[in-house]
Amino acid sequence: MKRLRNHLIGVDQGEVMLFSDFEAGGAMWAGEGAREQRRPVAFSERFRSAPVVQVSVSMWDLDHTANLRGELRGESVTAEAFEIVFRTWGDSRIARLRVAWTAIGELPHGDDWEL
Repeated sequence: MKRLRNHLIGVDQGEVMLFSDFEAGGAMWAGEGAREQRRPVAFSERFRSAPVVQVSVSMWDLDHTANLRGELRGESVTAEAFEIVFRTWGDSRIARLRVAWTAIGELPHGDDWEL
């Protein structure tokens, strides 16, 4: 459990089109085997420390003839930014993926000491 130490709590959120591979025949649509897409996301303001980040699929466009396999994660979370990471494998064919994200954490307080 992440404990928050002050009353200044920030919530930042957004959506990112992670990829659109159908038109250009990109790896997520035309490839096979292990594939990965990463996208850095900067928060609108700095948090006091690394916030909790939740990511979710807000839109996907898939090939109905192949198995759907995927892993969506928020990684490398810092007070300033994080990375959205999507992985797939096998014969999965994904044309497009849009990701929604929410970050919740402490904001800097005027009485904080920087050592």
